[in-house]
Amino acid sequence: MSALGHPKLSTGPLQSVSPSPALTARATQDLRDPAQIVSRNGLLRTRIVVERKKVRLAGRDLWALTYNGMYMPPTLRLRPGDRMEISFENKLDHQTNLHVHGMHVSPVGHADDIFLKVEPGKRFTYEYTFPKSLEPGTYWYHPHPHTLSAPQTAGGMSGLIVVDGLDRYLPAPLRGITEHAVALKDFQLVGDQIKTSHLKIGAPTTRTVNGQLNPRIRIRPGETQLWRLANIGANIFYKVTLPGTKFHIVAQDGYPVNRVYSVDSMVIPAGARYDVLVQGPKAGVSELRTLPYNSGKAGNQFPQATLATVQSGGEPMRPAALPTAFAPVDDLSKEPVAARKTVIFTENKAGTLFYINHKQFDHNRVDFRAKLHTVQEWTIKNDSDEVHSFRIHTNDFQVLSINGKPQVNYGLRDTVDVPPRGNMVVRIRFLDYPGKTVLHCHILNHEDEGMMAVLQIDK
Repeated sequence: MSALGHPKLSTGPLQSVSPSPALTARATQDLRDPAQIVSRNGLLRTRIVVERKKVRLAGRDLWALTYNGMYMPPTLRLRPGDRMEISFENKLDHQTNLHVHGMHVSPVGHADDIFLKVEPGKRFTYEYTFPKSLEPGTYWYHPHPHTLSAPQTAGGMSGLIVVDGLDRYLPAPLRGITEHAVALKDFQLVGDQIKTSHLKIGAPTTRTVNGQLNPRIRIRPGETQLWRLANIGANIFYKVTLPGTKFHIVAQDGYPVNRVYSVDSMVIPAGARYDVLVQGPKAGVSELRTLPYNSGKAGNQFPQATLATVQSGGEPMRPAALPTAFAPVDDLSKEPVAARKTVIFTENKAGTLFYINHKQFDHNRVDFRAKLHTVQEWTIKNDSDEVHSFRIHTNDFQVLSINGKPQVNYGLRDTVDVPPRGNMVVRIRFLDYPGKTVLHCHILNHEDEGMMAVLQIDK
């Protein structure tokens, strides 16, 4: 049982045992992009079956929680204004549901209702109508049943969603370039099972890219590729770097930036995504790595690990000129503010119970209210000694400041870290969709143990 008195997902007698050391491998296979299910004539229609199955993963046959029998399920690919219908069937022995992370879509009815329960053996048809204003970029899908989000996601239930349209902001020579999904998923292993209960965030974990262990990414010297870096795991952090090569960020959290900016490394918390342009280094081999990362004295220390091997070879290309100005973005800093709210993250001394405004999650209680078509300013305070992320459903937000330091507005976000004993000020415009939704820490262990609150958006 969890500290909230809810059953945890169990997949066998080995679950309370400490996980095995992280698996490693030499790069022997090329990166495989996930299969794609693409919308046709404005409609993406598909079926998702959730079941526990043995999958071939990291050179072993392992029990995992799967979508359509796959650890790395298909990428759902659509365009702004499309509709999506998903026939969803639950073959687990626990309830589950489906959440389309980051997407601006209704939180009620047959759409993105995370309060919905699809019980074992039951089916449900999800129906989404996306606005023409839906931003192009990378999103993802995963389960969101309270107390089971972490074990089900950690067990393997997550996949990518791509909204097309970034090309229109790219200069002509960069339209239609090679793109790769770089979906970051990790698993803790006990025997032949992916661990789904008694999850310890800092325990040894095997990090995969698209479900592969250290795949080889091929690029020509000077070639420009688009990589969709997405942390679609339950809990852990990545600090991603490709030594000697910069990441040129063109979208963050499914939102194109107004100005392309370049970094040597990026901290990607669970749930966050970056679409980046990468230009092939000189001929040779380099490693895409996650660097050591410390989430605070009450948090965890994550070791360095190799994610993929980048092999630059073949006929060199003249590096394309990269864009600077990019897409139009919203700027909420000059908007009138209808209300101001404070959100306080805290936890107990043992780090086993988590709170928002000193309360644990209760789906029957409304914690925050907003009026449709208004802007609110929220101050997020992290009164703990570890990093927590701030995530809100339905509408993205603009980060104004972190620890009092003004932040450059490259565009809206949906999952951003709040430093230990720190604060972040954001503004949110509540657009299009009334209804009941949530905000939470996207470290799913923390969300499951109480760090989530209800937001009611009123007409």
